[in-house]
This record gives sequence, structure tokens and C-alpha cells, in this order.
Amino acid sequence: MDSSPPRRIRSFVRRRGRLTQAQERALNALWSRFGVDVAAATAPGYWDHAFAETGPLTLEIGFGMGQSLLAMAAAEPQRRFVGVEVHEPGIGALLAGMEAHQISNIRVLAADVTEVLSTVFAPGELDRVQIFFPDPWPKRRHHKRRLIQPEFAAMLAERVRPGGDLLLATDWTPYAQHMLAVLDAAPEWDNVAGPGAVVPRPALRPETRFEVRGLRRGYAVSDLHYRRV
Repeated sequence: MDSSPPRRIRSFVRRRGRLTQAQERALNALWSRFGVDVAAATAPGYWDHAFAETGPLTLEIGFGMGQSLLAMAAAEPQRRFVGVEVHEPGIGALLAGMEAHQISNIRVLAADVTEVLSTVFAPGELDRVQIFFPDPWPKRRHHKRRLIQPEFAAMLAERVRPGGDLLLATDWTPYAQHMLAVLDAAPEWDNVAGPGAVVPRPALRPETRFEVRGLRRGYAVSDLHYRRV
């Protein structure tokens, strides 16, 4: 009988991708300033010393190429943003954008959020979590890879303060329905729009070029807003 532990299901595919010269230069020049070592971030009170800014702490999971994260950080310069991403070109693009726009209130973790969430944030330390356009894993046999699952909803709730926010967006309607079902059933989260309902796009979330392109193709974008009970 095989007594080895079951293989953990990943909600993402790690893709190195091809870095542009600007992205590679930004990674080499700026990672030491804005990148975070996961082991170092497990130290108690790490985030209190990682920023010059002192505002609320927001976690963005899977920031893609970083356009919306850059815009939000620029709009709230005292809020502290931590972005988690595993795609190197996206990390390089974000760092290059931070340099170009002189944005300093973002820190970056290049890691699987399900592995580090419970170790680098203290209970109730996060003011807001935002997950915009996660991989919908549309094929039925891949649904188990979707990030939003009951266990993950409970893990997030442990790290978000009471009254804190969870913001999500997707352009895949079946995934929106899945997220609503999971989160509406989670006792730690309250749907701000009411059970089974979505909200208009929050003013704080800028439209990305990919979202605009999807809207032109007729895709419906669903925004969800939950509050920590």
C-alpha cells in the first residue's frame, strides 16, 4: 500500500515565458528592493517593516501583467499592496511599471499563494484580498484546480480582519456561479450584494486591456464583493 501523502492539486500552471529586455532588466535591478523572500516574510511583524507606507494591507492574488495593480497602488499611495504571481514576465512588467511611475507601495511574492498564505500573514492582518480574472479551468475534469474552493475561502478568512473585503472578478460566467456558490456557503463571508448576486465593477478596480477586449467580444464580466463576518 502506498503510504505517501496525496499530491496537492495546483490551481495554476507555472510558465516561465519569454522575458522582454525591459522585463529582464527590471527583474535584475528591482527584485532586491521590491521582491520578497518567502522565508523572510514568515518573521513576526514582517509587513510592518517592509514598507515605508503605513496604510492598510491588501493582497492581490495573480496580478497578471500588473496594470490594474499599478493603477490601484498609484490611486492609494499610502495603502500597502502585496502581489502574488508566478509568471516571470508579469513580475518583470510590474517592476518596470513601478519604476516608470515611481510607485513604491507594492511588494511582490513569486510563489504559490496556497503554500504561503498561512505562513506570511498573521491572523486578521489583511484589510483586503483581491482576485481578478483567475484561471477559470473551464473543462469539467479541471474544476478541482479552481482556486476558489471551500478550503481556500476558509484560509482567506483566517487572514482577513473582521469587516475586511474580498473582491473577485471573472469573465467566465460558469466560474462566477461557482465562486458565488462556494463563498455564499462560507460562514465567514457575507455577500455584500446579497445571496447569489454580483455587484457593479468597483470604482477602485480599473478595466484592463484584456477585459476591454473581452467585453468587445461579448464576454460578461462578473464582479463579486464579500465582507469578512
